Amino acid sequence: QVQFVESGGGLVQPGGSLRLSCAVSGRVFSIDGMGWYRQAPGKQRELVASISSGSGGSTNYPDSVKGRFTISRDNVKNTVYLQMNSLNVEDTAVYYCNTFPPLNYWGKGTLVTVSS
Repeated sequence: QVQFVESGGGLVQPGGSLRLSCAVSGRVFSIDGMGWYRQAPGKQRELVASISSGSGGSTNYPDSVKGRFTISRDNVKNTVYLQMNSLNVEDTAVYYCNTFPPLNYWGKGTLVTVSS
């Protein structure tokens, strides 16, 4: 059974940085594309970063986070990361990892709150 365990969220001031981690189990991690998604209060869940399978995965970001967020993966540790820099209040959300495209199963996510 697949499991996604996200961690690393917290309260950060505007302009600050956070690094999220997601441990994946129950799948052959290296063959899956992976993604980070977020859901802000009252909004639909959206994709914020994706990385293709393999060790040299290509990445993609929407314009809203491009140049500020970086996704990476460690296929030995079965972990995917999201480095978030220059955070602003619009980045406040619960962040989830999943495969890309996503499975019909989600972890609990990790809350990121950007506030002064």
